[in-house]
Amino acid sequence: MTTTPAPSSLVRDADLRIGTGRSRRFVGAEHGADVSYFFVENQPGEGPGLHWHPYSETWVVLEGTVRLRVGDRILLAGPGDTATVAAFTPHGFTNAGEGLLRILCIHASATIVQTFLDND
Repeated sequence: MTTTPAPSSLVRDADLRIGTGRSRRFVGAEHGADVSYFFVENQPGEGPGLHWHPYSETWVVLEGTVRLRVGDRILLAGPGDTATVAAFTPHGFTNAGEGLLRILCIHASATIVQTFLDND
């Protein structure tokens, strides 16, 4: 008989919300996981400033259009697209569309470490 093991931890949406905003933050170390993530919902023009992490980050676009800045490169990505940035590479993103941007930002770390840079 084959059984599927139950998840060791279930984290409810409300427990991941960042303040009163729409985005969520999951810190893997708090739940026995080796990865962390932000599930971001941004309006047009919104996005985090330029920053870097001491580990890689992978983005999966769920809805909308995102303008990704990865080092000196600018990438436009849409639903279903995936992009990755190497550790220590300055990056940021902005909702470049006219509607809601939903993007999953996966951090290859059990904790989230972000160092923000001066804006250009």
